[in-house]
Amino acid sequence: MAEEHQVKGSRKSILVINGPNLNLLGTREPAIYGSTTLKDVEESLYRHATKHNLSLSTFQSNHEGHIVDRIHAAYEQKVDAVIINPGAYTHTSVAIRDALAGLNMPFVELHISNVHKREPFRHHSYLSDKAEGVIAGLGVFGYIAALEFWAWKFGGGGGVL
Repeated sequence: MAEEHQVKGSRKSILVINGPNLNLLGTREPAIYGSTTLKDVEESLYRHATKHNLSLSTFQSNHEGHIVDRIHAAYEQKVDAVIINPGAYTHTSVAIRDALAGLNMPFVELHISNVHKREPFRHHSYLSDKAEGVIAGLGVFGYIAALEFWAWKFGGGGGVL
């Protein structure tokens, strides 16, 4: 079942999409993904979004079509940017790639683990050549890094940090 949460702000809007099995964060392969839950990640993102006066929505689904539908809805809602951890769909989903590219949604691709240190099939992404940037291997901190990137970019990006 797809899950969605939202916190409204008054400026730019960010949608965070989490793909299959990310609802299991904190219990699934903690040696790879850590012990932080998806709820913990989302709560941290809400705090950081508020700090930057950003509107934030989060969405998780184990179903490719639901993710594509949410990307379409984000376009209709005029979401300004996406942070997506597509999970295993990174390596298989032309449909998610086409939704993001076809609607010209600016996005950051995110991976908790360093996919390049893992099995060879995880080294290819159908999304990365369309992404503004790719974050991999920073653990769950990667979500904050991605949100900070969008805050910086919306603030004019290019200035001193």
